[in-house]
Amino acid sequence: MKLQAAERRIYRISELNAEIKGVLEARMGSVWVEGEISNFKLHSSGHAYFSLKDRDSQLRAVCFKGSLRGVRFRPEDGLSVLAHGMITVYTPRGEYQLVVDAMEPRGAGSLLLAYGQLKLRLEKEGLFDPARKKALPLLPRRIAVVTSPTGAAIQDILNILGRRNSTLHVLLYPVRVQGEGAAEEITEAIRYLDRQPGIDAMIVGRGGGSIEDLWAFNEEIVARAIAACRVPVISAVGHETDVTIADFVADVRASTPSAAAELVSGRREELLQKRAVLASRLQKAMAALLAGCRRDWELLSRSRAFGVMGNRIRFLDQRLDELLLRSANAVLRMGAEKRARLAGCSDRLQRQNPRQKLQAQKSLVELDLARLQHGMSRRLEACRRRLAQLGGKLEALSPLGSLGRGYAICRDVRGAVLTDAARTAVGEQVRVRLAKGQLECRVEGVEADSAF
Repeated sequence: MKLQAAERRIYRISELNAEIKGVLEARMGSVWVEGEISNFKLHSSGHAYFSLKDRDSQLRAVCFKGSLRGVRFRPEDGLSVLAHGMITVYTPRGEYQLVVDAMEPRGAGSLLLAYGQLKLRLEKEGLFDPARKKALPLLPRRIAVVTSPTGAAIQDILNILGRRNSTLHVLLYPVRVQGEGAAEEITEAIRYLDRQPGIDAMIVGRGGGSIEDLWAFNEEIVARAIAACRVPVISAVGHETDVTIADFVADVRASTPSAAAELVSGRREELLQKRAVLASRLQKAMAALLAGCRRDWELLSRSRAFGVMGNRIRFLDQRLDELLLRSANAVLRMGAEKRARLAGCSDRLQRQNPRQKLQAQKSLVELDLARLQHGMSRRLEACRRRLAQLGGKLEALSPLGSLGRGYAICRDVRGAVLTDAARTAVGEQVRVRLAKGQLECRVEGVEADSAF
């Protein structure tokens, strides 16, 4: 039968997916699903996407960041789990999926699985390596304790330290040791105390409890804070049979908080006991040694050897005096011989004294110098007389001398000396050199030379 148009119900895809989602969520509600994880992907947003499968089918699943933080193990492919969540439809793709809000492994507890996974990963990174662990100080003066201020652990620690080492200063950083946020508080306490100066060691721990109660000390952030701590850390968690991740990472593991207190205080007590034992042994050894020496002295004092030795010593004393006297005489004789040789050498040296030779040579040099000076004086005087004679002759022959007697030298304009009046003409300029100065003249007339 053909339906009428008014009877048709036409859905858009998004409307159909939304209606199916509502039906599924109302009908199915929350369910537990068992399956094997496959195609596990952890998105950068913190959400996890994966599939749950069995032999015949598979179901898409998503675990959002908030719910994933509550999962106490690390989901991975191939792991069989029980997942709890809501069946719903992811409407953009029309796929139904399980929105997981809780998950636990099948076959082993989630805490044990998470414990094993983290232990294996940190061990591969080398955080358990004994080579990186720090030794406790021999005599610590100040320790820090990270634990609950109201628990039995801090009381046990304080009681033992007060009894074994009352001088040790204890700094308590109170934290929660179980429950939500405990791991974060413990981590912050370790990092804060590691920055404080003067702390020699740190105890991190609590009293006993179930694995759930101790779980804060199995958290990765606590383990990495202990590994990064510069101060030596003692892990003191639970009872002797309890082993946490903090025990593997810490520098020293104490079976209980009380044992941790003994570790930091026992060395002082041990040193004091060792000192007492050594003092007692030394005292006994000294007493035995003195007693043996006293017996030996008594035996020797009764021996005839002391009389012989006395005579021998007196003989050696006399021999020593004799040798000292002979040595003194020998030194005196040697000194006299040395002085005599020194006097002879001094006399010979005086005779060969270069000062006397130098004085004689000096006298000869002074005599030669006097002779040289006398000869030079006579030579200079003769040269002066000869120079005077030549000067007189030169003066007599010098034209300047003639000028001084009234004669003159006449030159034409070219500077040539005029010796003949015929070489000039009326009106020419001439220069006349006198004994003192010269004249500029014009020829007014020329007379021929006449015989005298």
